[in-house]
Amino acid sequence: QVQLVESGGGLVQTGGSLRLSCAASGRAFVGYAMAWFRQAPGKEREFVAGISWNGRITSYAGSVKGRFTISRSVANNTAYLQMDRVKPEDTAVYYCAARSGTISERSVMYDYWGQGTQITVSS
Repeated sequence: QVQLVESGGGLVQTGGSLRLSCAASGRAFVGYAMAWFRQAPGKEREFVAGISWNGRITSYAGSVKGRFTISRSVANNTAYLQMDRVKPEDTAVYYCAARSGTISERSVMYDYWGQGTQITVSS
């Protein structure tokens, strides 16, 4: 059974940093792109960042570019999201996702999802 488990969420002050992890199990994710999405209350789920299976290609939403960094360890089947200079508008539930093939900004294109982790940025 494939599982994606996020960790590292919590409360952080504006301007602070946080690092999310997504541990994948149940299969090897070679050939799978991984991504982070987020969903704030009353809003649709949105793409945050994505990374190719080998880590060579990354993609970011405009709202986080320059502040967030996505990375992954193929050997450990783990993806990371380093969040720096966070803002109150970054408050949301953050989800990890994986799909066979290239990065997509569309959530419907992803095969596997984690349960989500709450990030709250206080002003």
